[in-house]
Amino acid sequence: MQLTGIHHLTAISADISGNHRFYTRVLGMRLVKRSVNQDDVRAYHLFYADSIGSPGTDITFFDWPVPPERRGTHSIVLTHLRVRDASALSWWESRLQDQGVDHDGVAQRDGRRVLDFRDPEGQRLSLIEDGGLGDPPVPWKKSPVPEPQQIRGLGPIVMSVPGISETDLMLTRALHMRQARDYKLAASQVRVYEMGEGGPHAELHVAIQPDLPVARQGAGAVHHVAFRTPDEAEYHRWTERLNALGIPNSGEIDRYYFRSLYFREPNGVLFEIATDGPGFAVDEDPYTLGEAIALPPFLESKRASIEANLKPIE
Repeated sequence: MQLTGIHHLTAISADISGNHRFYTRVLGMRLVKRSVNQDDVRAYHLFYADSIGSPGTDITFFDWPVPPERRGTHSIVLTHLRVRDASALSWWESRLQDQGVDHDGVAQRDGRRVLDFRDPEGQRLSLIEDGGLGDPPVPWKKSPVPEPQQIRGLGPIVMSVPGISETDLMLTRALHMRQARDYKLAASQVRVYEMGEGGPHAELHVAIQPDLPVARQGAGAVHHVAFRTPDEAEYHRWTERLNALGIPNSGEIDRYYFRSLYFREPNGVLFEIATDGPGFAVDEDPYTLGEAIALPPFLESKRASIEANLKPIE
């Protein structure tokens, strides 16, 4: 029983209109689901991904009017987005410069070329070359970014902890991840864990940073990271495994577009295990994904009141 990679990552925005402009117009990702936070229907939940919302390609945002995050440990600190090669990174360096996006230029980290940058709310992002590894995304024909340079999906997710021992036990013993290697990030040691067949689409990086303060979530922060499991049979086995190991968890939750199971690792970072299906086209035409507000069936009876409380994105 193996997790196969990163499923999605969910972050926080206090400026959802600006967020939408940046991820669709600057980064060229498609808004594949315009929905609401199922646990707080006053807030949008937007999903940006490839053309069809393939598992492993989507970065999502909760629309919460909160102050900026206080950065620190016990948190996810960097989200990689995959592009194919060095020529794509060079293209993106020019594009970010032209768009006035705060970035650090192309560099080398952990044996791969990367381009670190920030979104308008300070969300820490990095483009990383993947050499074509991972499930091929479905290009979005209407993207302002040419197909060869389009973002291919999520890459390694970097989290920060003050100590590695208990987190390592959960990742390796409970979640069956493999220790792959270590590298240096600034003055910190980072341990790389692999899932499934490995590769940049299936890595979790854990930075050991005991001298940092504890982070406080806010705008520009990451809320949680989700890992892929292929089907409901495996998903049920993961629930059984967490329960057998005595790991507190949410229990099984049907998010309609996928099935979810939430729990925290020992330093408090929120994890999710999510199924690859049924996918975002279960309630929308693939050609018009993200154009209207989509609600799961259990919220449909409340549509009028939900929509009345949502502000326009554009």
